[in-house]
This record gives sequence, C-alpha cells and structure tokens, in this order.
Amino acid sequence: MPPRIAMIGAGSIGFTRKLVQDILTVPELGEAEFAFTDINRNNLEMVRQLTERDIRANGKPAKLTATTNRRKALDGADYVFCTVRVGGLDAFQLDIDIPLEYGIDQCVGDTLCPGGIMYGQRGIPVLLGICRDIREVAPGAVFMNYANPMAMLTWACDKYGGVSTIGLCHGVEGGCRQIAEVLGIPRAELDITCAGINHQTWYVSVKHRGRELRVNLLRAFERHPVYSKTEKVRIDMLRRFGYYTTESNGHVSEYVPWYRKRPGEIRKWVDLSDWINGETGGYLRICQESRNWFETDFPKWLNEPAPRYSPENRSLEHGSYIIEAMETGRVYRGHFNTVNRGIISNLPADCVIEAPGYVDRTGLNMAVVGALPLACAATCNASVSVQRMSVEAAVHGDVDLLKQAMLHDPLTAAVCNPPEIWQMADEMLVAQARWLPQYRKAIGAAKRRMAGTLLPTKSWKGGARVKGKR
Repeated sequence: MPPRIAMIGAGSIGFTRKLVQDILTVPELGEAEFAFTDINRNNLEMVRQLTERDIRANGKPAKLTATTNRRKALDGADYVFCTVRVGGLDAFQLDIDIPLEYGIDQCVGDTLCPGGIMYGQRGIPVLLGICRDIREVAPGAVFMNYANPMAMLTWACDKYGGVSTIGLCHGVEGGCRQIAEVLGIPRAELDITCAGINHQTWYVSVKHRGRELRVNLLRAFERHPVYSKTEKVRIDMLRRFGYYTTESNGHVSEYVPWYRKRPGEIRKWVDLSDWINGETGGYLRICQESRNWFETDFPKWLNEPAPRYSPENRSLEHGSYIIEAMETGRVYRGHFNTVNRGIISNLPADCVIEAPGYVDRTGLNMAVVGALPLACAATCNASVSVQRMSVEAAVHGDVDLLKQAMLHDPLTAAVCNPPEIWQMADEMLVAQARWLPQYRKAIGAAKRRMAGTLLPTKSWKGGARVKGKR
C-alpha cells in the first residue's frame, strides 16, 4: 500500500509544497496519499490548489485531500508532519515587543528567551492534542515535528503525549555548507559529526579523507570575506570554545548571556545585511512583510510553470529521506532531535538532544556520541534547565515554573532583575491569554497585579534595527 502522509499546518506554502515535491521525487513514493490540514480554510485551499497542480503537471498518480478536520486528516496516517505556529504573527509580535520594554533584545525569539518560552507555552498544549489524535486514529504513525521551540515541543510529545517524536531541523546542514566553503572542500567529501541540543549543536568532528580539520576552522572563518563580518558571534565562540556551532549569528546571539545584554554593544556583534545575522526582531519583520502572499503571490504562482520533480531539485530537508528510508530500506544518515537516553553522556538523559543517527526499514537508530566538550556541555545544560521548566510549566499551567524558567534564561538573566522578570511574565500572560487555556486561573491574578503599581519600562526599538524598517 502507498504511504499515507498527513501534514498539520499545511497552510504554510513554502514548507508544504517543497516537502511534497521532495517526497514525490522518489520513484517508489509516486503513489503516496497526502492529507493536508490547517485551521485557516482559505490558506489551506490555496496550498491545495497549487500543490495539486504541481502533482498533475509532473504526471504523478499521488492523491491529495485537504480538510480543516485534523482527526480526519490523521486517520490511518503512516507519517505525520507538524509545522504549526500557535498564535500566528499576532502572538509572535508580542513575544518580541513586550520583552523589548524590559531591555531584552531578541533576533528570532523562537527557541529560548521570553519569546521562545512563551511560544512553547502556546504550542505544547496543541501538540499534546495532536498526539492524542495520533494515538487514537493513527497508532504507530511516525511523528515528525518541524515546529519550534523544537526541543521543548519534542520533549513534551515524548513525555506527556505518548507518541515517540522525531524533531527535524536544517541548521546542521547550513553550517556544513559554510564549513565546506571556508575550507575549500566539496561538502560531499566532508565527514561531519554534530552533537548538542537543537540550535546549540556543535561540530565536534570535521574530517576530510580521515584527516581531522576542526582545528583549521577558526583561521578559515576569520579569513573569509563574508562570514568574518556576518558570523561574529559564532566566530567568537569558536575562538573561545574551540568548536563551531550550528545556528545563525542572530539565533546564537540570543541563546547566551554575552552578546545582546548591553544596548550599545549589540551592533558590534551583528551584521544588518541580512536579518538572520542578528537584526532586532528580524524574523518577525520578514514574516510580516511576506504575510500577504496569499493575495499577492498565489495567482502568479498558479500561472507559472510547475516545478519539476527531479533529483537535482530535491531539498536537503530530512522529511522525504526519512520516509524513503523507511519505505525502501535505503539507509539515510542525518542529525535528528530525540530524547537523549545516554546518547550524550554529559547532558541529562531525559532532555531532547540533536545528534547523528541513521534511518532504514527498522526506523530511527541513533549513534552514541559520548561526552561533549565541557564548555559546550555547560552552554547546553543552561538551556536544558530552561527547557525542562518551560515544558513542565506548559503542561501543568504552573505560573511559578514559567517565571522560574524566564529567571534562568541566560539572556533574560543578564538584562533583568527578578522583580522585572516576574512583571514581564505577568504582562505576557495577560497579552497572550487567548492562546493559553492552561493558565486561565493564573491570568486572572496576573491581571490584578498589572492593575497595580508597576515597575517602569521603556519604549525601545532595540539595538539592531534596520533603518527604515518597523
């Protein structure tokens, strides 16, 4: 039987359309059955039209249905992808703007910091609902989560959702391309091993024909005409730690306490040629500027020639390769997010790590990494503590744990004192109440506190805005 593939959050055009293309590039998967679901009926219908046009133009017999009924889409699924953003851009803006009042300058705000923590509070209850549906109508389905905050959501699904979950991210491959470029070696010739936690994964080994080249990276990055300017935080950490990290300059800068805590120094560490290099609220701006694609770009895309489903056009996103491996037995090696269980010996056994593994007909098989370098492990462990408290807070609606998670967040702690963090958490709870049903009682108390005498905040646009933007 051809595989049935459910896609939750399918109204996201870029990911949905490309993933279908990747899957149908595999000859054995040409008859796959896709079930799209999203809470936005209009967006879902437009993505369905566009993707169905692509499928027919490429002569594939694959079937496609779309429904706002999630359980119907999940029914009988063999594979499930999740790409949801709970609260959409309205909640995302609150994730960025409220912390700015307290001096916390985030570039992305989707993994740690107050933005990432609140993103997890909104997302975890929804993903646990998805897990319940999978258990009931698609038992045994392989659940693959692309949604952020990756580690928190995957952790919650595995511990409380009763569904073994694979977290997928393309960060490792992005850094691999950079490493290949600065070393002047084709990517295909490099044997690279990464280990850590999502968005804080470390290139612990970079080999070419058996020769270890990791010690050459600092000099190579410092000499590169572009990366020496755009990756200042990553290069500085490479200089001090001895290991390069996976995520972009903007992502990394907000996960640690050292680079965005003093407003006057932020510009020293970021580059504004592209939002991903550290722009204040950069990802939010990009998302807002492209939010009307349904009205502006959809008719144009529908009239353009369909993309060709061919191997050279297949992306490096893990999803299609995982399905190919499980369905055909062809082995796929990658880096995956899963519960640690001893894979990395100096990170907690229950946390979600990102490490090498391979997939075949038997499923996902992870390699044992051993210990991370001590400085790398210390940085990851600080984040893991925040993630653990955030997961427990989201599941149980525990406002004290939520505030304690923010208190221990590295950048937040570098900028704010405890009374400010408590007030900020109250403000974010009140502002995002409609997406936080588990905090219903706590939000009432937060409203009363917010009606009293408050600590002063400031109207601040951040330390690294692009001139003329927002």
